Amino acid sequence: MIILQAILFIFALYCAIMMSITDWRERIIPDVFLFPFLLTGTILVAFDALPWIMGGITDSAIAAVTGYSLAFVLNILFKIKAKTESKSHRNPSHALRLAPHVHDPIGMGDIKLLAAGGLWLGVTGLSIALVAACATGWIWGRCKGQKFVPFAPFFFTGAVLSIIVMMVWRI
Repeated sequence: MIILQAILFIFALYCAIMMSITDWRERIIPDVFLFPFLLTGTILVAFDALPWIMGGITDSAIAAVTGYSLAFVLNILFKIKAKTESKSHRNPSHALRLAPHVHDPIGMGDIKLLAAGGLWLGVTGLSIALVAACATGWIWGRCKGQKFVPFAPFFFTGAVLSIIVMMVWRI
C-alpha cells in the first residue's frame, strides 16, 4: 500500500509541476493535468493517506466546495466590475479592452485548481495556501509590474508551505 501511495504522490507532484509550468508560460491550467491531480487527491483522501488533514474526507470535501465557490464568486464579481467599468468609459476601444470576455482575471483552471487544492489540503491548509499564494503572487506582480499573475505556481508554493505548517504544528 505504501508503494502505491508513493506512486500516486509522485504522479500528483508531476501534475502539479506541469500545471505550474504551463500556467507560468501560457497562462492556462490544462485539464489534462488538473483532472488526474484531482482524481489522485480523491483516491488518497478516500484511503486516509494524507496525514496533514485532521478532518478526513469531510474536511476535504468542505474545502473543495469552499475553494471552488470562493473562486467562482470572485470571478463573477470581477466580471461585473469589468462590465460596469466598460460601460462608464466613452472610448469604445478602451471599453472593448475591459470587456469581461477578453481578460478574465480568474480563469476556470484557477477555479478548478482551488477545488483540487481544497481536496488535497483541507479547510485549514487551503486557507494557509491561499494567503501565502495571494501574498507572494501580489508581491511578485508588483515587483515585475504585471497586471495578470499566473496563479498555479504561487498556489503550489503556498500548498507546500501549508503542508509543512500543518505537519509541524498539527493544526
